Amino acid sequence: MSATAVVRNAQDLLDEAGLHGAFLVRDLDTGAEIGFDTETPYPAASLVKIPLAVAVLERIARGELDPATPVDVPPGRVTTPGPTGLSRFRHPARIAVDDLLYLSTSISDNVAADALFDLVPPAAVAAELQRLRVDGIAVRHRASDLADTPAERLGPDEVHLAHSLAIGAVTPGQGHPVAQLDVSRANTGSAHAFVDLLHALWRPSTIQEATARRVRALLGDNLHRQRLAPDFTSDASRWSSKTGTLLHLRHEVGVVEHADGQSYAVAALTASRVPAAAQPGSEATMAQVARSLHDHLRTGTLPWWG
Repeated sequence: MSATAVVRNAQDLLDEAGLHGAFLVRDLDTGAEIGFDTETPYPAASLVKIPLAVAVLERIARGELDPATPVDVPPGRVTTPGPTGLSRFRHPARIAVDDLLYLSTSISDNVAADALFDLVPPAAVAAELQRLRVDGIAVRHRASDLADTPAERLGPDEVHLAHSLAIGAVTPGQGHPVAQLDVSRANTGSAHAFVDLLHALWRPSTIQEATARRVRALLGDNLHRQRLAPDFTSDASRWSSKTGTLLHLRHEVGVVEHADGQSYAVAALTASRVPAAAQPGSEATMAQVARSLHDHLRTGTLPWWG
């Protein structure tokens, strides 16, 4: 099957599942890649925690931050479904910077991420990306801003209304009345930009090796395994990734490392047309599409066995 046919089939699968999106798979050694809509910016949601981790660890590597420094963190006291870690704590906690990195990146804890943003504000994270020559990712606000959406103001039986607003209010230029979904105001990134960041972490040149090694480990410990992981994890491969979810947005970016030494960066950024919070079928389709692109790049038309 030609690359054009693989991409067309992938887009058809997404459409049938009520999704549109941007996907990119890149061989980290040859640079060969396949994807579509790779330059389209999407609100990054929790994917922003990867550049946050990079910026914090670069400061640690330069001796500007001590990873053992304890940080007093107020409780999140969130009761709505979804948030994890400190976001659900009821009492204050004292946690080291290095442990906040784990909570923020591997568990996707917004309160932990904001404790790190207190140390390295969004503008400083953006400046760090620029210094490292990683383009295309905009870091504009803290993680707690992600929680301030219409979904948090509605009861469990009305969450579909927030998703309907998210789906129906987008403008042709990707503007949106919900700030977190407006690409001119939100933290954003394209599939290409996130694959570039993963490439820089797995084949470091500008990023310090200690930083890259720690971020790779954090992504390898990702708690959220329901999206692309089922199609990229096997006894003969390792999947390291970060998910991002916000209203109708479902993202995941990661790297699959095969036992034969080949490694591929994968970015899957999607938006759903279905006003529902739980969409396991959509997530399965995301994995199917990402795997089909990977299969074509790795083995042509042969089946992929990990």
